[in-house]
Amino acid sequence: MRKTLLILTALALISAGLASPARAESVRLTYSSFFPPTHVQSKLAEQWCSEVELRTNKAVIVDFYPGGTLSPAKQCYDGVVEGISDIGMSALAYSRGRFPVMAAVDLPMGYENGVQATAVANAVYGKFSPAEFDDVEPMYFHAHGPGLLFTTEKPVRTLADLAGLKIRSTGNSAKLIEALGGTPVAQPMPAAYQSLQKGVVDGSVHPMESNKGWKLGEVVRHCTMSVPVGYTTTFFVVMNKSRWNEISPENRAIIEQINKEWSVKHGRAWDESDAEGKEFLASKGGEFIELEPAEAERWVKAAQPVLNGYADGEGQAVNGRAVVDFIKEEMAKRP
Repeated sequence: MRKTLLILTALALISAGLASPARAESVRLTYSSFFPPTHVQSKLAEQWCSEVELRTNKAVIVDFYPGGTLSPAKQCYDGVVEGISDIGMSALAYSRGRFPVMAAVDLPMGYENGVQATAVANAVYGKFSPAEFDDVEPMYFHAHGPGLLFTTEKPVRTLADLAGLKIRSTGNSAKLIEALGGTPVAQPMPAAYQSLQKGVVDGSVHPMESNKGWKLGEVVRHCTMSVPVGYTTTFFVVMNKSRWNEISPENRAIIEQINKEWSVKHGRAWDESDAEGKEFLASKGGEFIELEPAEAERWVKAAQPVLNGYADGEGQAVNGRAVVDFIKEEMAKRP
């Protein structure tokens, strides 16, 4: 009897030893972001990696690469598709025309904060499930608070003041600048500081956050509080489809829950960093210009063709009017 028990025990230990490598094997992923490592959005992304590792009991491990070290901002999405990185976070606006449904979120809708814009972005994706993301597995989206106008030398108090100024902008914000009478200059955020410092551009449209997060408050002097035409920039977090399918269904469900939590964290972080960015610009002697009510109405009217152009189709196979109307409904729910 004792001999039989010893044999059974030995077999159990052998079986456990053979099974343990399979249990110990992890899916190891790489995550690319253009945000610098000190930026709050990078910190949140890195925390997401840690949370995934924790909740999956290290079945999924994610190595984070900030600062565009794996792929630059403009190439991040294709980098995920092609497997240069397994996960990527960047701005949809850096691939203008590629995301016709989600591009509507970036329109100058008059966003009031990042929580609102982030909720709208995820709601639009959930509602329309656009085919433009069929080549990746979207994790979640987030979006900053109102994109405003900042200039280096000339303060902009009226539309007439903006005429002829070269303004760094991307995607729909470039269309907004053109509609308002300025000259858009397409540049990703990492190029903004040097362009503003060297006078390549006269200003930039960006959220208040970027004055501290990207140090733009050191090179801009005037902020036009153009909230009535406040746009946003939608950021994606997407994963390579093949790598996603390597993760067990149980752990995919865990990650999907983390995604829901983290999109909210990103929206809140945008708002907190907006407040810090405003304080940073003020500390550098920045001027904040409120639009007179009548002038604000002129800005809204001037920007309307940008919304109409999208809603009427702009040659895209998208029901633009339905998307814009849905955004307005969602904004009303989340002031």
